[in-house]
Amino acid sequence: MGPGVRPAIILASLSVTAGVLLRFVVGLEPVWWLAWVAPALLLALAYRQHHTTTARAVVLTAALIGASVNFSYYAIVMPIGIAVAVTAAQALLWHVAVMTARRVVLRYPQWWTVFAYPVLWTAIDTLMAALLPDGNWGNIGYSQYAFPAALQVAALFGAGGVTFVVALVASALALVLAFGVRPARSRHAGAVALLVTAAALGYGTLRLQQPLAGTETVFGLAAVDDAIGLQATPAYAEPIWQRYEQQVTMLAQQGAAIIVLPEKIALLSPAGAARVQQRFAALAARLHVWIAIGVGVDDGGRRTNWAWLLAPHGAPAQPHQKHHLAPPERDYLAGSSYSVQTIAGLAYGLGICKDMHFASFGRAYGRRQVAVMLVPAWDFQVDRHLANGMTALRGVENGYTIVRSARDGLLTVTDPYGRTVAQQESAALPGSALLVRTLVPAPVATLYTRIGDAAGWLCVMLVAAGTLALARQPRAGTLTADGPAAVR
Repeated sequence: MGPGVRPAIILASLSVTAGVLLRFVVGLEPVWWLAWVAPALLLALAYRQHHTTTARAVVLTAALIGASVNFSYYAIVMPIGIAVAVTAAQALLWHVAVMTARRVVLRYPQWWTVFAYPVLWTAIDTLMAALLPDGNWGNIGYSQYAFPAALQVAALFGAGGVTFVVALVASALALVLAFGVRPARSRHAGAVALLVTAAALGYGTLRLQQPLAGTETVFGLAAVDDAIGLQATPAYAEPIWQRYEQQVTMLAQQGAAIIVLPEKIALLSPAGAARVQQRFAALAARLHVWIAIGVGVDDGGRRTNWAWLLAPHGAPAQPHQKHHLAPPERDYLAGSSYSVQTIAGLAYGLGICKDMHFASFGRAYGRRQVAVMLVPAWDFQVDRHLANGMTALRGVENGYTIVRSARDGLLTVTDPYGRTVAQQESAALPGSALLVRTLVPAPVATLYTRIGDAAGWLCVMLVAAGTLALARQPRAGTLTADGPAAVR
């Protein structure tokens, strides 16, 4: 074995290891604590390479291995060609973030370069959320849905704030791995990261100690995974509709005042949709309950996705048309209005599934001071935990309770701090039902509702300014783990 072969094998093995670890960060069921540490190996490998070409190969290999974890999911929800492109794009984003951070870290041997990586990712996520039809799906911040103390940063700066803190820890660890603990830059960077993380988690821990005080409310959630297509026969569809009626009746008899059913239970003609609305409006009036129910409507020329909130006193349905459409809904028309209904003195909002993946949508209801979001949903089973976690983060950002009922997913109630009050898996016929008795507070005021993604856009401006600064400076010798070396 030649003298250069063994180091190459070791480097390749470390690159693959970094990619495998990354799969547990960007996958559909992320391991929250790995998001804090796993990217550090990839960053350190990039920093340690004297040659940019080698660093690119290492990072791209790891990024492709990591991003490929979601390929099978993409292939379910979109055409195979687009699934390949999206997987490659996700890998490319990781490549850009890591390689740009490398350039800053090697160009400037200072402690403050620890901020390069978190600022880059926060800027990238902010731009994705604003510009892409699927938003910032895959944001590292969403990986923290099982760690409520970290999630509370979203009440200040949104999902981008959570991303920043998580990435900062990985960035500080990477400097130590790449350059050791002796250089002052590593020690200072570690101290700063420790202070920021302690402040963030301390704030989150204190926020979670706040007692919930509000109106006791009983929610009912029900779902039947079986779908009713446009061409479904009455023999197929009627047992499903009857089961929903039975579930609603059972939940109402157990004390439920507000019952949430899933998204797009059926795709119907306008006449069929009118009959279903009338049927369940009569049920709501008979049982004296509120019912949120989702259906799709196909008039032969266009399709729309609706949630109706049916009142117990026979008032007209409060409608909401889905704003943010999933990839299989590319032939649907998007809505733009917001629906708010006062129930027992509190404002309730309506959203549908993917709507709640967008911070701007969630914040629009926060600014309308809703206390509860009712969310009919339809997941793809494998993404149920992530979809539910993304939705819960909207509640933290804007301080409201969320009641989400998903087919092929989870029936979940989360409080304004993102904590799960109750949860149950959905099921095929005879379906699944969940009764939840909980305190519903008035909306909890948050800084994020007031300022939105201001911190994220600040990161975008910092990246833009930094890019100009790097472009204007000639390449020069820089500090690496082994001393001065040229970045080539």
